Amino acid sequence: MNEAWQIANGVVVRGHGVASGRGADRRYGAGTLELQRPCFAALGLDLSAFFDGTLNVDLAPLRWELAQPRHTFRQVRWTERHPPEDFSFSRCRVRWAGCVYEGWIYTPHPETKAAHFQLASMVEILVPFIEGIAYGDEVELWVKVGDLALRGQDGAGL
Repeated sequence: MNEAWQIANGVVVRGHGVASGRGADRRYGAGTLELQRPCFAALGLDLSAFFDGTLNVDLAPLRWELAQPRHTFRQVRWTERHPPEDFSFSRCRVRWAGCVYEGWIYTPHPETKAAHFQLASMVEILVPFIEGIAYGDEVELWVKVGDLALRGQDGAGL
């Protein structure tokens, strides 16, 4: 079966550090992903092969929006610190330094998220640990057609 992908260029940027537990917000100990991973596994999405943090990629001047993500989980109670949240996951690939890494675009829905909002041009990606990747590195992001809509500044799709 031939799969269709949209390809966009982006730059690795610093995130809030909450997913990995390395940021200033220490409410979640080792990180939100460590707490969320068992919830997603119970719902049928095993993320054990991925790094316990997100690779944040800024796609500016493009912005993105959910279309038909592969998985959407509603009202996930992963902490007692705030109300349940909705999450979506879209298939992706990251190409860096000649290698391609399979992953997921991790999307906490802003309407149910308690804090730590992102720019409309930035995606949070779950991939295996990538040795040597750094802030400022350029990457190619491959997004499964139909999962997300990538749009230019004028709102037109790619």
